[in-house]
Amino acid sequence: MSAEAGPAAFDGPDERVRRVRLPADRRTPAAARALVRSVLAAARLDDLLNEALLLTTELTTNAVEHARTELDIEVVGDDVGLTVTVSDFAAGSVDELTIGVRNDTSEINEVSERGRGLLLVDHFASRWGTTYLPTGKGVWFRLDRAGVADGQRVAAGPQAGAAGGTPTSAGGAEHAGPSAGAMSELMQTAPDQYADDPLPDFATDLLTRLAEMVGAAGGLVRLDRGDGLGRQVLARYGRTPRTGNELLRVPLAVHRPYSGELELDAAPSTYARPLAVLTAERLSLHLENDRLRRADVRRQAWLTFLAEAGELLAQSLDVELTMVLIPQLVVPRLGQWCAVHTADEWGRLRLAAATHADESVLPQLHKVLRETGTDSVQSRLREASRIGSQVPLGGPMEGFAVPLVARGQRLGTLAVGRHQRHRHDPDEVAVLEDVARRAALAIENARIHAERRRVAQTLQRSLLPPVLPVVDGIGFAAEYVPTGDDAEVGGDFYDVLPLPDGRWLVVVGDVSGKGVEAAAVTGLVRDVIRVLVSDGKPLPEALGRLNNTLVERGGGRYCTLALAAVGPGEGDQLDVSLHLAGHDRPVLLRAGDGAAFVGAGGTALGLLDAIASPATELTLAPGDSLIFYTDGVTERRRGRELFGTERLRESAAPLAGYSADVVAARLRTTAIGFSAETPRDDIAILVLRNDRR
Repeated sequence: MSAEAGPAAFDGPDERVRRVRLPADRRTPAAARALVRSVLAAARLDDLLNEALLLTTELTTNAVEHARTELDIEVVGDDVGLTVTVSDFAAGSVDELTIGVRNDTSEINEVSERGRGLLLVDHFASRWGTTYLPTGKGVWFRLDRAGVADGQRVAAGPQAGAAGGTPTSAGGAEHAGPSAGAMSELMQTAPDQYADDPLPDFATDLLTRLAEMVGAAGGLVRLDRGDGLGRQVLARYGRTPRTGNELLRVPLAVHRPYSGELELDAAPSTYARPLAVLTAERLSLHLENDRLRRADVRRQAWLTFLAEAGELLAQSLDVELTMVLIPQLVVPRLGQWCAVHTADEWGRLRLAAATHADESVLPQLHKVLRETGTDSVQSRLREASRIGSQVPLGGPMEGFAVPLVARGQRLGTLAVGRHQRHRHDPDEVAVLEDVARRAALAIENARIHAERRRVAQTLQRSLLPPVLPVVDGIGFAAEYVPTGDDAEVGGDFYDVLPLPDGRWLVVVGDVSGKGVEAAAVTGLVRDVIRVLVSDGKPLPEALGRLNNTLVERGGGRYCTLALAAVGPGEGDQLDVSLHLAGHDRPVLLRAGDGAAFVGAGGTALGLLDAIASPATELTLAPGDSLIFYTDGVTERRRGRELFGTERLRESAAPLAGYSADVVAARLRTTAIGFSAETPRDDIAILVLRNDRR
C-alpha cells in the first residue's frame, strides 16, 4: 500500500466544514459522532452514515485510550465524500505514536493490540493515513460514495509523513469482510442492565454475531470465576467445536481469579482473528465489571460478617464459651475445619475447641491435632505461636495457622483447614487474620472479665457472713442476690453477731454506690460496728461514732443501717430493740394478724455531723417474724413500675407462720420474678423469727 495525499482545502459552506477541540473524556466519541452526523446532513451524504460513525468512534476511542490528551476533530464534507481527521497532542517517538497497521498486508493478521480498531478503518475507508507533527499526530480517513471514479475523488490526507491503506472503495471487494451494519451491531451490543445475570445472554449474543460474521460452524465461551467450580460454559453457538479441527482460541483479558477463552470453529481468514480478539475484548470489559461488582459484593459481605462476628465475640465474656464460638464462626464459611489452641505461661498449647464441617470426621481431626513430631500439625502450630505470623499446614490437614495475639500477648493459635472446593484466596486470608485478631481480643477480654468476676465474688463473700449462727429459740435466714454485673461488688450487706449481754445483734445495711470504693466503706462499717458493740457500747452511741468515722473519712459515701438487738423476753416472747439510720422500715409478720411496717426512720450515716436514730421496742410472739431488706427489693423495676414497699408487705402477709428460711426464699423469688431484667442493684433479705414453742 502507498500513502495517499492529504485532504485539500475545501471552499464550501461552513456547515460542511467543522472543527472542534474535545477533552480526553469517555463522552468524546459521542460528541465526535454528533459532529460527523451534522456534516453528513449538511452535505447530503446520508448513505455514508454507518461507515462514518463506526470509523469516527474507532479513531476517537483509540485516541482517548492511548493518547490521553485533548483532541482536535476536523470533519470536511463535499459532493462525493467525507474526510475526518482526529489529532492528539501526545509526545513521543514515531514508533510509540503509530497506532495503525503498516502498509504490508501480510501484517494484518499480526496486528498489534492498538491496531485492531484501525483494521476496520483499513477495511471500510476509501483512503486513510497517519500524519506526524511536532505537536503530536493525526489519523484521517476518507469515505467516497460508491461508484465515484478516481478522477472525481478529492485528494484527502495530510501531505507530510502519511502512512495509510490502499485506496479501496467502501463497498469494494478487495477484502471480503463484514459489513458496516454488522460491525455497528457488534460494537453496540450491550448487556441488559435490568437482568439479574446479564452476562450469559450478552456473551451468547456477541458470540452469535461474531460467528455469523466470520462463518464459524460453532463456538464456545468458557469462564472460570475462581470459585472452585472450574471453567464453565458461559455461551455456546452452533455445534461444539471439534478438537480435531483447527480451532481459533482467544484468551479473555480478565484479571484473577477470573480466566477464560473464546473458541471458534472457523476457517482462517483475514478478519477472523482480529474480530475474535475485538469480541473477546468487549466481552472481557463486561466480565471485568462483573468481577469488580462481585468482588465489591463479596467484600461488603465480608465486612458484614466481620461486624457480626466482632459483635458476637464482644458480647461473650465467658472464656470457654468464647473458645467454642470461634470455630463455629469460621466453619464452613471460611474453611473445612477449625481448631483453637491456647498457650499456657510456658508456651505449651492446649486444644480448647475444634469443629469440622463433617461431624463424623471430628474424632479423626482430634487425633491428628494431638499427634506430635517434627512434621505434625502440633509442631506447625507451635511455630506459628512462637514466630507470631501465619504458617502453612501441609499434608492431609492442608490449611494454615494464625497466631492469636492481643495486647502484645500470644494467647495461642487459630488453625483453619482449606475450603472444600478451593484454596483460600487473599480476601479470605485477610478475613481470617481479622477474625483471629478479634478472637484473640475477645479471649483476652473474657479472661480479664473472669478475673474481675473472681475478685469481685471473693470480695463480696468477705463482706457477708459465711453462715448465720444457730441460736436456740431464734431463727435466722438470709437471701442475697448480687447485681446483674457479676464483676461488680455491691454495697448491700447483713450480719448477725453476739452482744456482751447475751443478746444478738442483727445488722442490715446499704452503702451508696458499687465497686471497690463501696466495698471498702462496707468493710469499714462492718468492722467499726463489730468493735463498738463488742466493747459494750449502746446502739445509739455506736451509730454516732460510726457516723463520725464516715464523715471524717469523706469521699461522698453514705450508709443506711437497720440494727436490731434481740433477746429473751417474758415467757416465750422475744424482745427487740430496733434502731433505723435512714434505712427502710422492716416488716413485722404476725403469726395470725397479717403484716405491717414497724420502726421510726432516722438519719443516714456519713452525711451530717449529728444524727437521729430513735429506738423502737418490739415483742415477737412465737411464730412472729421481722423481715429486713435493702432497696434492691423495693426498687426493682418492670418498665416504669417499681416493686415497692406495699407489694413487699402484701407478698409477706401470706407467709405468716412459715419458717425464716421459707419466708426469705419466697420473698426473694417474688422479687426476682417481678421483672425479666437482671437486677440493677443488690438484693438482701434477712428474716428474724421467734422459734420458741
